[in-house]
Amino acid sequence: MKCVYLNIGFWLMICFMGCDTNPKTIDVQGHRGCRGLYPENTIEGFMYAIKLGVTTLELDVVVNKNNEVIISHEPFYHPDITTFPDGIITDDNDIKKFNIYTMTFEEMKRFDVGKKVHPRFRNQKKVAAVKPRLEDLFNTLKDKVIRYNIEIKRVPAEDGVFHPEPEVFVDLVMKEINRFKLEKKVTIQSFDIYTLQLMKNKYPETELAFLTDELCFTFEENIKRLGFLPEIYSPGYDLVTIPLIRLCHKNQVKIIPWTVNNTGVMRKLIRWNVDGIITDYPDRLIKLLDQR
Repeated sequence: MKCVYLNIGFWLMICFMGCDTNPKTIDVQGHRGCRGLYPENTIEGFMYAIKLGVTTLELDVVVNKNNEVIISHEPFYHPDITTFPDGIITDDNDIKKFNIYTMTFEEMKRFDVGKKVHPRFRNQKKVAAVKPRLEDLFNTLKDKVIRYNIEIKRVPAEDGVFHPEPEVFVDLVMKEINRFKLEKKVTIQSFDIYTLQLMKNKYPETELAFLTDELCFTFEENIKRLGFLPEIYSPGYDLVTIPLIRLCHKNQVKIIPWTVNNTGVMRKLIRWNVDGIITDYPDRLIKLLDQR
């Protein structure tokens, strides 16, 4: 009988090693607003994400010809989401033809990014929409209680071609954040190490998130490359393990994986004690959290 009790105790210990018995608050981050439900990175999508109950809006920014900060995942108009003016047809051979860095905002208004059926998110609600400026979003949501997780989309080889030099890029983004007095409500995230280092040196009070999708670097190696501990470590969800979560928490770093759309994976990550989840379907995540 004693042996039976020991075995039961052992398996209970194993079970609880991978989960937290006290539910914690999970930061629900709507990826590009709520890309599974509404067109990505649009005012309409962000508004719907807030209606659902997200705690953070995740979004991407680029820069246009007039140095305005534009909300967009690519620095060009991707044919998957764009209805081009005058019946223009594009394909993969000229995918970067319409470079936002060479366009004014007035020119950008000719391109719709909300009416076309997305090949991977066919159930999105279709609405007429344009790529907004960051200031447009901040103005629209000025009375809302919401956080922002803003990715600076810098690729070193594209400096001066699809976006400004990183020193200018960072300052343009922070100028808008400071103008709306949102310093305490914003996280800046990036895959680009130099961008994060610039942010740390120039804007040390801003919360930073290190984005990674690389299998070849460990947490320790990434932190060594970065040169400091960011507030948030944000790996692709398939890179997340219980030891990685514990290592992040041991170093007082939050871990917020991306982009999690499968409810089974959501359940696992919640059980493993992540600090937040970035998802195209915040409705699914919120439903799971409400069931706890």
